[in-house]
This record gives sequence, C-alpha cells and structure tokens, in this order.
Amino acid sequence: MSRTLPDLAPIHALAVEMAELAGAQITASLGRALAVRYKALGADPAAEFRDPVSEIDQNVETLLRTRLADRFPDHGVIGEESAPTGGSGADFTWIIDPVDGTANFVNGYPLFAASIGVAFEGRPVIGAVWCSASHALRPGVYHAVEGGALHFEAQPIAAVDRSGVRRRIVGLPRVPVGLDVGFEARQSGSAALECAFVAAGLLAGARFEAPNLWDVAGGIPLLAASNLSVLTRLSNATAEWENFAGFGDIWTPEEGAAIWRQPLLVGDRAAVAALGRLDL
Repeated sequence: MSRTLPDLAPIHALAVEMAELAGAQITASLGRALAVRYKALGADPAAEFRDPVSEIDQNVETLLRTRLADRFPDHGVIGEESAPTGGSGADFTWIIDPVDGTANFVNGYPLFAASIGVAFEGRPVIGAVWCSASHALRPGVYHAVEGGALHFEAQPIAAVDRSGVRRRIVGLPRVPVGLDVGFEARQSGSAALECAFVAAGLLAGARFEAPNLWDVAGGIPLLAASNLSVLTRLSNATAEWENFAGFGDIWTPEEGAAIWRQPLLVGDRAAVAALGRLDL
C-alpha cells in the first residue's frame, strides 16, 4: 500500500534548480566542437551511429548527481549515462536524462531538452523539463508537482483554447509517407520535449513506442498537471491501451537496474483516440 506523500516542496525546488543548471550547461556548450561517442557502435551494424552520447550528456549528469547527493543522499538515482544508485530501499527515485535529443544537439538542430523526474514508490510525482524552445519562444523550464498546476519558470500556464484550429499537431516516433490521422504529424527527436509541448498545448498529443524511464519520467507530471491522458500498454502490439499508473517496481533488487520500458500515448481525448489506433 502506498504511503502518504511527504512534503514535496523542497524536492520540487531542487528539481527545477537542477533542470535550470542542466540548461545552463547545455547552452554554454553551444557553438563548440563536442566529443561524441556512440552506444551501439560495433554491436549492431543496423544501429551503428544512431545513439550518440556527447561529453555534455556525461558532464551534466555527473554535475546533477553531485548536487543531488549533497541535498538528498538517501534518494535513489537512475540516469541515462551512469549506473543506478540508491537501490530498492529508497522511497524517492530521481530519473535523469541530461540531454534528451542528443542527435539534434550534436548536430546543432535546436530541439532538445534536459529532463528531471522524481518518482515516489515508482509513481512520477515531480517533473522539471528544460526545453531549448517553448511557447514563449525562448528556452526555459516547464515544471509541475503532483496536485499542482503546470508552470513555465515562475508562471502558471493557463489552458489555451485551440478549438478553432482545424488540424492540430501531434508527435510521432516516425511519420510514414501518406499517413493521415486527422492531425499534422511531426517528429522532433526528443520525447521529453514532446511531453512538455503536449502539456503546454503546443501539441495535441504524442506517441512513443519504447521510451526509457528517463525519456518520459520528467514529462508525465507535466501532463498530469494539465489534466491530459497518459496511457500505456504491454509491448505486445495487440494489447489494449490503459491508464498509466506508475513505473511499478523500477528496481530489480538483485541487479539495481531500471526495468520499465513500455509504449506511451499522451494528449487530449481526440489525439489519444486517433494515435492509439495507428499500426506503427
């Protein structure tokens, strides 16, 4: 049985601070040559050069882990670039993606994000996502805490009425030629960015086929704050979509490794209905 949530305010404040710090580090690195390696290099010829990791990914995650260890040393941490720490005994787990959309970032294509998610007993309750672009036409942090409103930096974001727009935009992991789902489809290359954009009303919805924890953990609380649907299903394509209830046991005690990786469908009612029917 889930226990009562403790005060989330100091954790929320640190999540926003860490997202801002990640954004500052990313911004400071723009315009210079970066050291880049590839996770799949030599392992699978079909996937060669498709999963880049820059020195900034690694440096930012190291910096954030150090900051977190000083403030909340008893919390668990799962990050994309380093081994998990804290294990199954931690009530809170921080889930970090230092640069989501690294392929965009290393190519200078200005759509990427830094995502900080905090889960309590496997349920995402805090999200802070620094985005390189926003509804305000500038970089900044979208953030939310369970039960609260969606914010961009210090300001709450009111819902925008886009009922007059006849064809809204949705995010898809790939956009097949000739596909028409009643929406304009886009492929941004960053799941965290798309979650934030759906929460802020810039996209009507998005679908992710096999995201990792760190791709979506920061974005899910933003979507919840905007009262939008978040659905998942087993990897089996014939399974039914159902309401996302949490990552479950995100640790395997014998290994200390994150295990959740499932399709995710997010957005307003019309978008999730249309995207859920797609055979991708």
